[in-house]
Amino acid sequence: MFQRVLLRSGMPETDLNLLIALDVLLADGSVAGAARRLGLSASAMSRTLTRLREATGDPLLVRAGRRMVLTPHAEELRQRTQNAVHEARAVLRPSTTEPDFSTLQRTFTIRANDGFVEAFAASLIAAAIADAPLVRLRFAPKLEKTAAYLRDGSADLEIGVLSEMGPEVRVQALFRDRFLGVVRQGHPLAMEREVTADRYIAFGHVVASRRGRASGPVDAALAALGLERTIVAVVPSFPAALAVTRASDLIALVPASLMGGQAEQQGLAASATLHAFELPVKTAEITVSQMWHPRSEVDPVHRWLRQLTLTACRERLPL
Repeated sequence: MFQRVLLRSGMPETDLNLLIALDVLLADGSVAGAARRLGLSASAMSRTLTRLREATGDPLLVRAGRRMVLTPHAEELRQRTQNAVHEARAVLRPSTTEPDFSTLQRTFTIRANDGFVEAFAASLIAAAIADAPLVRLRFAPKLEKTAAYLRDGSADLEIGVLSEMGPEVRVQALFRDRFLGVVRQGHPLAMEREVTADRYIAFGHVVASRRGRASGPVDAALAALGLERTIVAVVPSFPAALAVTRASDLIALVPASLMGGQAEQQGLAASATLHAFELPVKTAEITVSQMWHPRSEVDPVHRWLRQLTLTACRERLPL
């Protein structure tokens, strides 16, 4: 049964159970019959009718000889009441309708950094339009870590390393990643089978940080060995770091997922311009996840998007 609702407009408290009682009364046309259908006593049903008369300002049921008949206003309300109750029950009933993806028109906004877009966007877009050709994916820049975009509905998915997003945000791990060193082909380090820590710090470095931070876990690991690298430039994204590396002798530090994405999308062009190598110091792996708001948890279309994203990532980088 419905709960009582206090309307914000200042109207008096409304008991939505009355709507169901009204529907039964108008359909049955009898207080006694309505009482039986609702499992109430005759006196309780009479009291409910009194409340309905007060709420609607109309007698609703009046005596005509030995039986009760509907007033003209009650006749007008009967179909509207039946439709309202039917719609309310439909709202509260679990959805069983599978969406028709061939005709689905919807735009999804995915907040992700440039590295994820470069590595995975092409395969994700291809998978999405293969199932739903009218669906559109909008990749939005991720300038800050916040759940605000998920909460207000301006983003459907957030991709990245889990941070403090709030207890209600749903999280699913997509893949594990690690950092690699990258230099241009023809760079002295590209000729070496294994890059040592001393050789690693012998050249300048370009660092990617959207907040402009120059140091990170690699610098802490080098410091433990008594070493320090020379950071020549800080750029806002990993693709930007690779662009600098291609045209200089600077070393970039980028996720392995980004290098895999380039190799698959650009073929020999990637191996002809860039060389990746394992870092000479140990750094912790990172787990990249997708995050969404609980409002989208059971939406079949959103669930489809999450599965596409998971599959696109796991096909490249198993968890």
